[in-house]
Amino acid sequence: MKGVQLTNLAQELNLTNLTPEIDLTDIQIITAEINRPALQLTGYLEHFANERVQIIGYVEYTYLMQLSDEERRFKYERFISSSIPCVIFSTMTRPSKDMIDMALKYHVPTFVTERTTSNLMAEIIRWLGVQLAPCISIHGVLVDVFGEGVLITGESGIGKSEAALELIKRGHRLVSDDVVELRKVSDVTLVGSAPDITRHFIELRGIGIIDVKTLFGVESVLNTQSVDLVIKLEEWDKDKEYDRLGLHEEFTEYLGNKIVCHSLPIRPGRNLAIIVETAAINHRQKKMGYNAAEELYKRVQANIAGKRG
Repeated sequence: MKGVQLTNLAQELNLTNLTPEIDLTDIQIITAEINRPALQLTGYLEHFANERVQIIGYVEYTYLMQLSDEERRFKYERFISSSIPCVIFSTMTRPSKDMIDMALKYHVPTFVTERTTSNLMAEIIRWLGVQLAPCISIHGVLVDVFGEGVLITGESGIGKSEAALELIKRGHRLVSDDVVELRKVSDVTLVGSAPDITRHFIELRGIGIIDVKTLFGVESVLNTQSVDLVIKLEEWDKDKEYDRLGLHEEFTEYLGNKIVCHSLPIRPGRNLAIIVETAAINHRQKKMGYNAAEELYKRVQANIAGKRG
């Protein structure tokens, strides 16, 4: 089962490790859900989601601290011996020495943070939700154009990378070239990123590999971006009818999510970068409630009605 290394979670949230003796490298988090073990600390261990990250907030902490030493050790040991991945103490609470000793005994990493419990829970769920989201790799180029994530697809050699390079020169940002990793973070959102090995690189036939971040600066790249629009490049076919109005949107589907898709025929003399820019702006305008094709249709209908009158 796919998981996230606990070391990555600790680094991302800047957690302070109180049990450095425990090796974290083999510990995996396999769910984005978290658990506050209030009931478990009182002794109810039925339906205990022990595979989740365990968070002890101020309420749980004060409950434990008001118990006698013997009762606290008994209840905490029963909780921490339940094969849990880790424990995080939030809101500036701090475990007692006997709690840390029991964590070492059962090899349960224990962390503390100054974050409030609600803030910590939200951040863990958000970050793990992205890391553990269903993921696929597709052939294409992902760029950020005026804040819209545009995924450019098409046959190899059709000009995807060249279009991305021209967009970068026009002030837009590269997310990934050649291979795009798509993660489904919700039923309406796909987030794209580059594999670590090819991040910030573009391959140009006849020139080779270029480092976009080095050549154009850090403002020309982006690590992740939601996918809002798909541009599919294809060879011009004079016998094919292409959409000239845009009244009816077409969609493509990745991981069960539908994304607006435009098929863009390629022929000499067409400036792909400007067309992609315009498509991104037009898509944003539609999301804001204005559709130029519908406006033209209304004008034509009004004109016809006026002539009939």
